[in-house]
Amino acid sequence: MIAVKYFGAIAEKTKSQGEEFSFSNMPLQDLLSVLKYKYELDLLSFSVAINQKIIQDTTNYILKSNDIVALLPPFAGG
Repeated sequence: MIAVKYFGAIAEKTKSQGEEFSFSNMPLQDLLSVLKYKYELDLLSFSVAINQKIIQDTTNYILKSNDIVALLPPFAGG
């Protein structure tokens, strides 16, 4: 099981705080493609964290059972 959590504008767009998927050993890029198509997220900018760590290279990451994926809005601060 993979948990996906949505924050900020992504949560507003999906009308959800998150959802679960019953698969593992799937490339992160494939999951992101499915979510972008399902929720039309192409126009939104976001970062991806897995198990509370920001992932810079989403193309080579393989999701494992019990991973928690978070789609995070851009950070602002000083």
